[in-house]
Amino acid sequence: MRHREATYAEIVRVSRELLASGSELSLRAVAAGMGVTAPALYRYVSNYQELVDLVAFEIDKAVTDTYREATERFPDDDPAAKLVVACVLFRNWGLQHRSEFGLVFANPVAATSYSRRELMTQWCSGLFMNGLLVQAWRKYDFGYPTPEELGPELVAILSDPLMPIDPADIPEGEPGLLWLFNSGWAALYGVVTLEVFGHLDPRVVESGAMFVQTIREWIRRLMPDEYDRLDALVVAELRQARSAQP
Repeated sequence: MRHREATYAEIVRVSRELLASGSELSLRAVAAGMGVTAPALYRYVSNYQELVDLVAFEIDKAVTDTYREATERFPDDDPAAKLVVACVLFRNWGLQHRSEFGLVFANPVAATSYSRRELMTQWCSGLFMNGLLVQAWRKYDFGYPTPEELGPELVAILSDPLMPIDPADIPEGEPGLLWLFNSGWAALYGVVTLEVFGHLDPRVVESGAMFVQTIREWIRRLMPDEYDRLDALVVAELRQARSAQP
């Protein structure tokens, strides 16, 4: 078992090196980087999708550990600050590691045809971010849509949610809270994806203006009394990230 886990770790290490160098990720390239034959690698990942699943999950897990470590400087009763910093770190990682970001977040684990949709509920960064949102909701008691506002179709969908969150954290009969979390993720992922894949003016990306606007809108919506403090934190974190760039 120990040898098998070490081999998986080696697969992930070599795959990340390939991505960082701009090389194509493939079973053959990974096998060559490990000094083994492709058939030998098939004992651990039988096809390309399994390789992507493994590497994407382990990348997300490792990156989430950096979010968790970086947010430990804030007390546990300040989930808002932790969440804001985690969002900035998510953006920073995406901009600095575009190939890894693409592998992790362009992998359609939520597609109905996808055979391993359970990965959607095991997604490490999603669990971490949604966990902070749950803590923030418990502290600030922000509002969310009622079932009547959502409509029966969406309520039915949210009764069996496909998202990375602990169902025990959501009060029964409150699908609006899940919808709020989905909406928050869509906003964060949407703006960061546009930045990472070059679908915004590069000067706008460099300034961080669109990202900051998105975060500000959500702070006003969820925690208006904390706006000044959290806005200053976002600006400071982005400034620090830019100064650390080579």
